[in-house]
Amino acid sequence: MDREEIIQKFEQLKVWKRGGERAPHKPLLVLYAIGKLLRGKSQPLPYSEVNEPLKHLLREFGPRRDNYRPEYPFWFLQNDGVWQVADADQNTPNLGKNPSNRKLLDHNVSGGFHKVIVEQLQNDLRLVYEIVQSLLYAHFPYSIHEDILQTVELEPPFQIFEPQRRGSKRRRRNPNFRANVLKAYEYKCAVCGFDVKLRHQPVALEASHIKWHQANGPDTEENGLALCSLHHKLFDRGAFALSDQLEIMVSVDADGSVGFEEWLMRFHGEKINFPQRRSYYPEVEFIGWHVKEVFKGDYRELSVPVK
Repeated sequence: MDREEIIQKFEQLKVWKRGGERAPHKPLLVLYAIGKLLRGKSQPLPYSEVNEPLKHLLREFGPRRDNYRPEYPFWFLQNDGVWQVADADQNTPNLGKNPSNRKLLDHNVSGGFHKVIVEQLQNDLRLVYEIVQSLLYAHFPYSIHEDILQTVELEPPFQIFEPQRRGSKRRRRNPNFRANVLKAYEYKCAVCGFDVKLRHQPVALEASHIKWHQANGPDTEENGLALCSLHHKLFDRGAFALSDQLEIMVSVDADGSVGFEEWLMRFHGEKINFPQRRSYYPEVEFIGWHVKEVFKGDYRELSVPVK
């Protein structure tokens, strides 16, 4: 398996899809395993050591679910030609074709990249960059790339942007998306109104997709919000969402001391700063996707004014 074949295999991971639901299980497992490999952890990795860290990654960077299933990517990544479970064939009678979390733990199952891939990754750091870059941009918005890299302990320069590879099937962004969204919101944050400019150019003001580009969200004003860099990060991490009435709703899972009241709770239940045209208002469909696939926890209760 040469370098180009390895890159293509990781670019073509078979990720479960149903409607607009997110399933970043395999990309998160790959990033976690690469982080382990580069820190000298020998492979295969015991599932007992992967189970809880991968579950944590799914809680933090995957959609909210009643149950998180780290066993799925650990077992089914074998189908993509980059991963192998030790003695999988011999264990099939005991594990079955879709083993549970408990079975993988009880049978002390281990898994890791194929030997040829391990050797290539260890000897070609540029290859690591390309695979990590491809997975991040294919499955997660840029605003949370650094958070993911820190969690899997992959140090910079892994977040360095590189041009799209020739032949890549990654969907291209509309280069005018940011400009169109900022103009629609009159160059101020839809949450806090931040509108600092330097020499007439907006600073730390960004265009956020409500339904992520990686989930085929369109590059249009009604799927965009102008947000300062802080509220962009909070929105993409699921600390707050929008209601169908375009109210800012903070998660019960968000808390803190310095900054929490000033930058989140003071806006809880308030309407966004609306764009200049009604046709630019966020679409309920995209808001619903964000609530289901990104938002963490439940809405906090709204305080009732004392009469």
